[in-house]
Amino acid sequence: MTASGEPLQIAYSPCPNDTFVFDAWAHGRIPGAPALDVTFADIDVTNGMAERGESDILKVSYAVLPYVLDEYALLPCGGALGRGCGPLVLTREPETSLTGRTVAVPSEKSTAYLLFRLWAADTVPGSVGEVVVMPFHEIMPAVRDGKVDAGLVIHEARFTYRNYGLHKLADMGEHWEGTTGLPIPLGAIIARRSLGADTLKLLAESTRASVRAAWDDPGASRPYVMEHAQEMDPAVADQHIGLYVNEFTAELGEDGYAAVRGLLTRAAAEGLLPPLGPDALVFP
Repeated sequence: MTASGEPLQIAYSPCPNDTFVFDAWAHGRIPGAPALDVTFADIDVTNGMAERGESDILKVSYAVLPYVLDEYALLPCGGALGRGCGPLVLTREPETSLTGRTVAVPSEKSTAYLLFRLWAADTVPGSVGEVVVMPFHEIMPAVRDGKVDAGLVIHEARFTYRNYGLHKLADMGEHWEGTTGLPIPLGAIIARRSLGADTLKLLAESTRASVRAAWDDPGASRPYVMEHAQEMDPAVADQHIGLYVNEFTAELGEDGYAAVRGLLTRAAAEGLLPPLGPDALVFP
């Protein structure tokens, strides 16, 4: 809770990995953890909330960190990194070139879009054409219906895109892992620095405890996960959780931090993001 006794404001997505991770904490099953007031919002919204300083704790794209780390600290747990879980570029026809084509993306400040830009710089002759931002659940129908030439998709779309008759042009994660050897940094948990070092450490401990509770009793989180999973098939929700909730969720560790630094440093060198300060990722 805050000094006034009010619950801490937290914003994360309704996606299965986030509801799985935070279920125990959000429902008061983590002894000693602060009470939470939860807001559900897609990643493009939470990125904007972070830039405006509108919540105490948020799930955001790693790509937004250089814009918010003066006010927020990166928690060393709770986020989404991994291997074999990168965003995909989808098209209606196989082997479609993206040169000069219209591409739908979920956010221009998402990690997915940053990985896409790094991939395109290496592999697309010339450059892509117009980039259109739309909610991620609208992207596959837009590609299927010919409203855009290609779509950059995230989350469970990697399991369901064939249902829309779409083809995978490229896997951003494969490109990232192939060129760096590092896991793919996707989503981060950040908390307001003004809460103080002791509270930030408590938030990290509470996050880890909530992750462990979810792993120890996966069935306990099932109602919360499915309530917010947007009519997702339970088997797809389980695949989603299995892919995005892993050892890096419990603790970033050396490889996790190397991946984050590697992504943001390369993006800054390409002029895609502001450079990070030397202590920007240091946790209290």
